[in-house]
Amino acid sequence: MFIPTTNAASMNKYNSASRWYRMIPMAFITYSLAYLDRANFSFGVAGGMAKDLNITAPVSSLLGSLFFLGYFFFQIPGAAYAANKSAKKLIFWSLISWGALATATGLTSNINLLIIIRFMLGVVESAVMPAMLILLSRWFTKNERSRANTFLILGNPVTILWMSVLSGYLIDAVGWRGMFILEGLPAIIWAFCWWRWIADEPAKADWLPEKEKQDLAAQLKKEQENIKPVRNYLTAFRSPTVILLSLQYALWSIGVYGFVMWLPSMIRSAPDMDIIKTGWLSAIPYVFAVAAMLGAAWLSDKRQQRKIFVWPLLIIGAVAFYCSYLVGADNFWLSFVLLVIAGAAMYAPYGPFFAIITEILPRNVSGVSMALINSFGALGSFAGSYVVGYLNGTTGNFGASYLFMAGSLLISAIVTLIALRKPAENNPITIRPAVEI
Repeated sequence: MFIPTTNAASMNKYNSASRWYRMIPMAFITYSLAYLDRANFSFGVAGGMAKDLNITAPVSSLLGSLFFLGYFFFQIPGAAYAANKSAKKLIFWSLISWGALATATGLTSNINLLIIIRFMLGVVESAVMPAMLILLSRWFTKNERSRANTFLILGNPVTILWMSVLSGYLIDAVGWRGMFILEGLPAIIWAFCWWRWIADEPAKADWLPEKEKQDLAAQLKKEQENIKPVRNYLTAFRSPTVILLSLQYALWSIGVYGFVMWLPSMIRSAPDMDIIKTGWLSAIPYVFAVAAMLGAAWLSDKRQQRKIFVWPLLIIGAVAFYCSYLVGADNFWLSFVLLVIAGAAMYAPYGPFFAIITEILPRNVSGVSMALINSFGALGSFAGSYVVGYLNGTTGNFGASYLFMAGSLLISAIVTLIALRKPAENNPITIRPAVEI
């Protein structure tokens, strides 16, 4: 992993390699394990789970989307705890809980119990993303934050990349039950590594030089000077920018999670396609997604711009889905290439997008505001995974779901432009930030 720097001065003052080598791998692995245990459900369904448990298409869509319903309800309480108490402690217990629930998925044959497990998995994972973003905002400056966020969220596409291949082989070797069990246990083990090596903030890290702690604290404090204070969470939640970004992220997530949850089934429907081939092909879009995320994050921090690395990429994703719809099932490989483009374009803006929040809102409310935005993303994820599955099942093909995802991404891009058109005027609780949004 390269050590991102903006200039020599920043490296000397507060950008040493130790923070990147310690914090980023820990955050990346933790988020990877969370994503593994939420996304492998799609492979379980494609690999025989639906058949063995007599799960119908509507019930399969419900099970796939219930995770996001649990994810929605507990975002804000979890983020408030992480912001005011300890992100480290919250994530430790979340790791143990979701590892146990993921393993339990492979042990149950009762549909009602499976419904409860999927919902509770969303509950215990709900605080991980906002807690991680809060943690990184305390460890990395504005000039680093887009890249730091991107390395965290890379756990999403990178995990799906190797999970797609591994899960295919595991299902072939030990069945879908064995896959869930073997992929759930690592989170429990990793929890104790997390507890040993992570500190909530630089001041509590015994491995960071005292001079660097002071320089980093001074820089982070300076970044807050140009942001008007916000009295409480409710004031932040009423901000037009926060409301619009919540809507934007919900629409964006419809496309992302409709894609993530149902891509294996879309590929598996092609002629002469077995579960091993499905796994390999399902991994390809995430290779390009990783490259696109790194490129967008690097350019965003280098140019200190955010918006331009969000809305154009969402439009590209929308166009790619629409073109895949036009191609249809008659040309699988062209349709697949367009899906690869759509996947890369949807993932690329994550780092710049989440950097925006900490740069327009003061520290006391930015974490919980990110949780609010992320919770609406969970609603979009619920809608995306459920509606896409429903459309696939009722129409017997994927054309309608491609149109649904294309429309959602297009509207999301438009809302981005509206939300961030003039930060100083559009958001009454902030002044124009130093970074060009």
